[in-house]
Amino acid sequence: MTDLLLIGGYALLAGGVVGAGGALALRLLRGRSILVHILLLLAVTVLAVVAGVVTVAYAMFLSGHDLGVVLVTVGASAVVSLLVGGLFGHRLAAAAVWARAARDRERRIEAGRRELVAWVSHDLRTPLAGLRAMAEALEDGVVGDPATAAEYHRRIRVEADRMAQLVDDLFELSRINAGALRLAPTAVPLRDLVSDALAGVAPLAASRRITLDAPETGWPVVRASERELARVISNLLINSVRYTPADGTVRVEAGRDHSDVWLAVSDTCGGIPEPDLARVFDVAFRGERSRTPDPAHTGGGLGLAIVRGLVEAHGGRVGVRNAGGGCRFEVRLPAAVTER
Repeated sequence: MTDLLLIGGYALLAGGVVGAGGALALRLLRGRSILVHILLLLAVTVLAVVAGVVTVAYAMFLSGHDLGVVLVTVGASAVVSLLVGGLFGHRLAAAAVWARAARDRERRIEAGRRELVAWVSHDLRTPLAGLRAMAEALEDGVVGDPATAAEYHRRIRVEADRMAQLVDDLFELSRINAGALRLAPTAVPLRDLVSDALAGVAPLAASRRITLDAPETGWPVVRASERELARVISNLLINSVRYTPADGTVRVEAGRDHSDVWLAVSDTCGGIPEPDLARVFDVAFRGERSRTPDPAHTGGGLGLAIVRGLVEAHGGRVGVRNAGGGCRFEVRLPAAVTER
């Protein structure tokens, strides 16, 4: 019994020394990944066993041969333990990274939702207040002049159109975020879609003395859902026209690179501040300074978020950069087989 207690004491002392060193190492490496911590714990365990075996072997005066056999056995077990622990630690680390990314994404989505609610509440409250005031004025007979009454009716219609557009944007964005968007890809000639979009935005551009420019030829064919792609082009054009100062220019062009079709909308808005470039496609982002739109045309800040959602639903990508005294929005989508 005395010998067993003595052997246990030696083993405990040796293991304690190794364990203290392991605890210090863990403290120094506390900022490292889970995989590093697991491997370190396994290594400390193996070293504690080896230290205890060696200490007890010397205390019991074991032969070098017997000590070598024991150490080889412990070493083989250590290799297996480290391999299994490394595999488990790698999976655990990957799961931790995924969970952290999921939490970050959830926080960003929640922050975006709060920001969206704030923006939409503001954008609905303002026109509603104006509509109520004008309706009460007409109802109470405060406005008797026919010209003024006609102007009130026109402004009521304009505000109603703005609210309808905002609701439509919210519905489209909810379809995208909920995964309820159903695309019907076909071979779509970009020339036709761009021509229709330019015709739709021409009155707004004319009222702001903005020149719309597009080449006559060289338009490729893209594989996309026609309705959704038309909305992408229209939103990009409207965005550029709204943010471009009077007497500016908005240009649309397209081409094909390998298996991709690209479409670019360039303007002379003065550029986007570098810190804001990464946020341009975020929900409810409107920008500041040179990117502040005309208050008469302020929307819900959803147009570019819808663009990104629709483009990504097609398996494409969209980006923006400052170029030539303005901004260049570029969309890339899979090309169709034929061209026109």
